[in-house]
Amino acid sequence: MKTEINTIWIDLNEELYKFILGKIKDEQTSKDIHQEVFIKVQTKIHQLKHTSNLTSWVYQITRNIIIDYFRKVNNKNVSINNLEIPETEVDNFDYNNLTNCINQKIENLSSQHKEAIILTAFKNYSQKELAEHLKISYSGTKSRVQKAKKILKANILDCPNVESDSAGKLIDFENN
Repeated sequence: MKTEINTIWIDLNEELYKFILGKIKDEQTSKDIHQEVFIKVQTKIHQLKHTSNLTSWVYQITRNIIIDYFRKVNNKNVSINNLEIPETEVDNFDYNNLTNCINQKIENLSSQHKEAIILTAFKNYSQKELAEHLKISYSGTKSRVQKAKKILKANILDCPNVESDSAGKLIDFENN
């Protein structure tokens, strides 16, 4: 088993670090995530059913750890006006095109659903505040927000350049 892990590490080490650095854009954090990936591979290697899937399995672990990192970082309540998209160009990920794609999907929503998404997701309205603003019931507001999120998610995941996992969570976006 130890030989397998050493072989994996030798084969993927450098490529994996570059992949992580391309997504994270911070050397120290990338090194930490790189190490976390290696530890998870070591502890979960027994769960791999087919060695032919090894590389994709390691990259899936890496993507999941990166997603977890961004969830922790983005869990802060930040105004949409204060968000800055990195200006550095990265071959693996094009933030501008992803933002444009999501903005276009929001624009394509019905006016009711668009308003619900914009006010709750970007203007920090609570659903109670939204209910007051729209002059509809709280339960009606909750239903509208849920429906808007569901439609938006389906539209985004329906794009051919978006990759999601089996639970429907966004994993990756490729610029076409």
